[in-house]
Amino acid sequence: MKVNIEIDCTPAEARAFFGLPDVTPLNEQLVSEMSKRMGANIEALEPDALMRNWMSMGGEWQKQFMSLMNQAAGGKTGS
Repeated sequence: MKVNIEIDCTPAEARAFFGLPDVTPLNEQLVSEMSKRMGANIEALEPDALMRNWMSMGGEWQKQFMSLMNQAAGGKTGS
């Protein structure tokens, strides 16, 4: 025997029916805080700011990248 039950309700009604808390205010606060933080740090995503950050590390990042590629290639050197 197969029985299908279809319930037409909103998410808020379903939460209330199952006794779950309404987290809408918490969600709105988190979204607002994330928006503020992203707005404050959006300049870090600009190309010139990225290049300044990358170049400030000097050649060290290149050495680390080459070391990583060398390890991925099985430790072979490109001589």
